[in-house]
Amino acid sequence: MEKLMQRFLALLEGTDTNFLRDQHFLVNWNDRMTAIVGARGVGKTTLLLQHIKLHLSTRDTIYVTADDFYFTEHKLLDFAEEFHKMGGRHFFIDEIHKYPGWSKELKLIYDYLPNLQVIFTGSSILDIFKGSDDLSRRVLLYKMHGMSFREYINMKHHLSLPAYTLDQILSHQVKTPGVEFPLATFKEYVRSGYYPFSGQASYMERLLQTVNTTLETDIPMFAKLNANTAIKLKRLMLVLAQSVPFKPNYSKLAEIMDIDRQTLGDYITYMEKAGLIKQLYDSTGGVRGLGKVAKLYLENTNLAYAFSQDIPDIGNLRETFFFNQVSQSHNVMASARADFEIEGKTFEVGGRKKGNSQIEGLGEAYIVKDDIEYGFGHTIPLWHFGFIHSSASSVIT
Repeated sequence: MEKLMQRFLALLEGTDTNFLRDQHFLVNWNDRMTAIVGARGVGKTTLLLQHIKLHLSTRDTIYVTADDFYFTEHKLLDFAEEFHKMGGRHFFIDEIHKYPGWSKELKLIYDYLPNLQVIFTGSSILDIFKGSDDLSRRVLLYKMHGMSFREYINMKHHLSLPAYTLDQILSHQVKTPGVEFPLATFKEYVRSGYYPFSGQASYMERLLQTVNTTLETDIPMFAKLNANTAIKLKRLMLVLAQSVPFKPNYSKLAEIMDIDRQTLGDYITYMEKAGLIKQLYDSTGGVRGLGKVAKLYLENTNLAYAFSQDIPDIGNLRETFFFNQVSQSHNVMASARADFEIEGKTFEVGGRKKGNSQIEGLGEAYIVKDDIEYGFGHTIPLWHFGFIHSSASSVIT
């Protein structure tokens, strides 16, 4: 335990608390057992360490990573019992998905040690509520995303600009005091601002490494796939990245990939859960998930730059940004006449010269324009949607 504590203290000392993600204020840090899941690279580890550094004492708190060599010979449950006997109250576990049998041991920790708080992180691929160990009544689950455009601005310019509701954005209430050139900052964000390691050297190289690790290790390990699967996943990622946004033809894709249609569907599901792609559904049945997949997108615009040898298609970037930002707090579906539909409102996304013809006669409809700083009437600047209220995405089952 002493070595684990030393590693924890070293990490804590190097943790910067000058900028806090929205998620920091959305999580209920007092619950007995909390899970924070998210794609690789979105900042889950930093979130835990920042909370500890700002609000807890190292006298009764410890942070461990589940893939530490210590846990190849010791059980999490045994460690938790020993830590509890020594006065431990707060047990933080990073990357729980790398520990075999994690769900059963977490259940036992919860049942046997009622005075020990457990907060853990895991891959967004992880299904916390799947299996026979029934954590559903015990765990409060949050999903963590990459940075919104507003978070990027706040981090870059050391500001505290507020978020806005969708209705506030549509009524032109977004204000950005302290930001002299929002459009220039927006271009930076679209290229390299989604992940918290933005601003660090070799951003694109690190992003590609993150994607490769997800495809080569995370998905195969979770789905219990063989090593050859990683090659097919990487090939599929390249095919999708070069084609999005597009209406998927699964039969044709399966033929290209030399796999059956069911396997292709599984791969796409894993990649979406891993934060690499997003599926846009049509409004059939009125509930997302009951309709058919209308289009496939990359999860965020930074991935488009990472996989493009040239400048990515600007129309693709605009739609991807809008879908990514708004879908984190709203149910976004495909529109039969325009690009997107949200709660009965229609949105057509385009450049500054985009006309109104596609939304005429559609009731409450909006033109979302890139390259404009101010909106008017039913014309909204694209970058304003990067200020939409964040969602903690908490789930209690």
